[in-house]
Amino acid sequence: MYGEDKELRDNVRLLGMLLGRVLKNQIGAETFAVIDELRRGYIGLRREDDAELRHRLSELIHSLDAETLGQAVRASHLYFALINCAEEAYQLRRRRKGAKRYGHLWPGSFHDTLNGFREEGMTAGQLQTLLDRLNYFPVLTAHPTEAKRRCIKEAARKIFISLENLDDPRLTGFYRDEEIRRLQNQIQLLWKTDEVRPHKLEVRDEIANGLFYFPISLFEAVTQVYHNLDATVRDVFGDDPGGEEIRVPSFLTFGSWIGGDRDGNPFVKPETTVLALRMQAVTIFEEYTHRLEALRDQLTHSLRLCRPNDALLESLQRDERYAEACFGGRVEQFASEPYRRKLAIMHYRMQSNLKAVDARIEGTQPSNEEYSYGSAQAFLKDLLLIRESLISHGDEEIAAAGLQDLIRLTETFGFHLMKLDIRQESTRHAEAVAEILQAALQVDYLQLDEDGRLALLADAIENPTALDYEREHLSETTEETIRVFEVMAQMRRELGADCFGSYVISMTHSASNVLEVLFLAAQCGLVGRLAGKRYCHIGVSPLFETIRDLENIEEVLTRLLDVPIYRELLAVSPDCQEVMVGYSDSCKDGGILASAWKLYEAQKKIIAITQARGLECRIFHGRGGTVGRGGGPTHEAILAQPPGTVRGQIKFTEQGETIFYKYNNMETAIYELTMGTTGLMKASLSLLRPDPDERRDYLGIMDELARIGEDAFRRLTEREAGFLDYFYEATPLDEIGALNIGSRPSHRKKQDRSKASVRAIAWVFAWAQSRQTLPAWFGIGTALETWRGKDLARLAKLQSMYNDWPFFRTLLSKTEMALSKSEMNIARGYADLCRDRETGTRIYGLIEGEYRRTVQHVLNLSDSKVLLGESPALAMSLRHRNPYMDPLNYIQIALLRRIRSLPEEQVRDSEWRVTLLRTINAIAAGMRNTG
Repeated sequence: MYGEDKELRDNVRLLGMLLGRVLKNQIGAETFAVIDELRRGYIGLRREDDAELRHRLSELIHSLDAETLGQAVRASHLYFALINCAEEAYQLRRRRKGAKRYGHLWPGSFHDTLNGFREEGMTAGQLQTLLDRLNYFPVLTAHPTEAKRRCIKEAARKIFISLENLDDPRLTGFYRDEEIRRLQNQIQLLWKTDEVRPHKLEVRDEIANGLFYFPISLFEAVTQVYHNLDATVRDVFGDDPGGEEIRVPSFLTFGSWIGGDRDGNPFVKPETTVLALRMQAVTIFEEYTHRLEALRDQLTHSLRLCRPNDALLESLQRDERYAEACFGGRVEQFASEPYRRKLAIMHYRMQSNLKAVDARIEGTQPSNEEYSYGSAQAFLKDLLLIRESLISHGDEEIAAAGLQDLIRLTETFGFHLMKLDIRQESTRHAEAVAEILQAALQVDYLQLDEDGRLALLADAIENPTALDYEREHLSETTEETIRVFEVMAQMRRELGADCFGSYVISMTHSASNVLEVLFLAAQCGLVGRLAGKRYCHIGVSPLFETIRDLENIEEVLTRLLDVPIYRELLAVSPDCQEVMVGYSDSCKDGGILASAWKLYEAQKKIIAITQARGLECRIFHGRGGTVGRGGGPTHEAILAQPPGTVRGQIKFTEQGETIFYKYNNMETAIYELTMGTTGLMKASLSLLRPDPDERRDYLGIMDELARIGEDAFRRLTEREAGFLDYFYEATPLDEIGALNIGSRPSHRKKQDRSKASVRAIAWVFAWAQSRQTLPAWFGIGTALETWRGKDLARLAKLQSMYNDWPFFRTLLSKTEMALSKSEMNIARGYADLCRDRETGTRIYGLIEGEYRRTVQHVLNLSDSKVLLGESPALAMSLRHRNPYMDPLNYIQIALLRRIRSLPEEQVRDSEWRVTLLRTINAIAAGMRNTG
């Protein structure tokens, strides 16, 4: 990448020069010389290994005091932050050039995609069918993977904007010098900003962090995506003779787990869920208020020069009840400007909504709530009324500007901003149900078999008021579980039926796990019967996340969908049947190959089961940021799903640093939402035509590869003596827990050091820090080598799978990226931290051997000589970072050794501890992923 584009090289050089100036001014010549010696020394080792130089650099690191080491770490961290900004700006610049040169035809753009559809013979009617089924549904989650503080994100955005300004050819001479000075000041401010949080994040902080992206980028990005698709549809399909005008529906939906995900997080209480929804409402009400104010100043039409339609004039008559409160003593304000008057009243009413939510957050009684909009539908009705009136007197283009943007935002975000999912682990529901049934019926629910549980639950759901028990005698845990459902009922009344998404059940093992949630919902009025008709105000999404659960998904789902009362409730529930599949835990459980393949097979089973029963189904993908947790480019990931399983809609989690890299800048957010949408459109063509049959031979080979890969992974992680000791000692896992980057503990059970107890996020993060990204590749090399043997025909078959099958190609492409981020020479240094040197050497040898084996066989299949041979831009980016990463890793190793030698009571106050935490942040920034 750097060799191909002079502008990027120039920006990297400029940022490096400005950083050098700042460092020389701020840290002094002696410290700067040490940092430069480390940098140059490890660059030299990258070119040619030199044992004497390596020893000298190690001695230098061990000789430095905590402050100097901290300065060296912070310098590297800041360099990575600057490079990330430069690369993002470069990618945007390259897309702009492509759009200018080829008419928006960059790969994956709306023009590129729709032109391809048109060339394949798609008609306007078929495109309308496809558009009407679209639902692109990212869900923001608060997992402990985002190492960046909010102020760091804001500073990065300012640096990105400065680079954008410097790209303007009109900026020359004095003005360019001023922008460079401004950029240097921003770098200096970033240098003075502590990247390590002084206190642990609370859930309220996580809620605010998730909301941060909407006003700075996502609101505008959403409107631009709709604009761009509208324009492309007109451009590509607008000349269809006799065809009706194609309408682009509002197909984007945003969800959140922040404040609703209580699985293993003791800090997410029912009150937290209320706070999350109200903070979301404040964010969207503020946006609506600002946009209404802007529209009021724009739509200055005079009654003397145009006549609104009767519907608008009648609405103004009805609005007179608000006029005195809105205008005070100037009741006739805007009397001759009907749109301004209408929008001023709407603005006043929206402010009332905002003040009411603010009051509730503060714990006070809202005033003047009678002026508020009762629902998003009522607000949208007013906006549509204005649009139709503008069109009636020839102002279609004006209606299609700012007003249409506000209509799109309202259709997308409502009064809730994001649909908040609730998540809890299945045993919490089972225990609550058991306690209630014991108190009401003296029945030991947990001793019943599955048939007995389903029958009892169905009866209890049918007759929720028949259970007589005293709430005050229930345990505190059960009371809290019930309170969550009461909060759901309360907030649906306060903010509307759309404020909640799904109730996700972690570790779903049986059909009764789903009915347990409906039983509890029925106790709180969310499920029941009224006037002889059933109602169900909750959608339940079973989550299958271990290898065993994925294998059993057919049995569990079939059993569930054959329960009569469940089918009846599903028919009146607010959404389709949603099923969530978990990438993180399945990968930690059985390894990347088994996880990827079991997920692939599970999705096909889900769709087959629901289609056989005539049910609409959406699969919810629990993806993380890294390859080991299902991460990777969204466009390619969607296209790699099994044929026929997407069907117009896809829901997936956005986690950790992925949210920052996608949505911190509006221009990048537009790109990411566009690429996701076009991937969804391409993957949904099965709505219009049959999918080609899958190659049965490929499926059979994957069965074998997954079996071999899983055995290799479990042999290392579950059966190899000393492996868990190696994991805890040869990675900074325990130290990550002190980094204050999330409210959720890194372990499900604090004292349990088993693989099952470690959260998948911490599992991936720790391996990445020590440059052993094994969750993303361990077992693949053994599987390929074992299946292939020395048979050249089998090699040819694997190569054809790589070339012809998107699933297999995407899997190995992501594997290549993860292998490129591993560094076995550095990993050896972490292995030396093991208390038992024999264990460290032995486990490291197994990991290093599998690494080399996987590299060899992946390169054979991709027919490349080096990793990422087909992705030169990414390869160059990683190679450019590595020499700056090396000193960070060796500093971290030295600090881990020093910290672990201290008595436990001295660790927290040690001057070395903060420096160690800085290395974790810096390495995460350099690798561009954590968990």
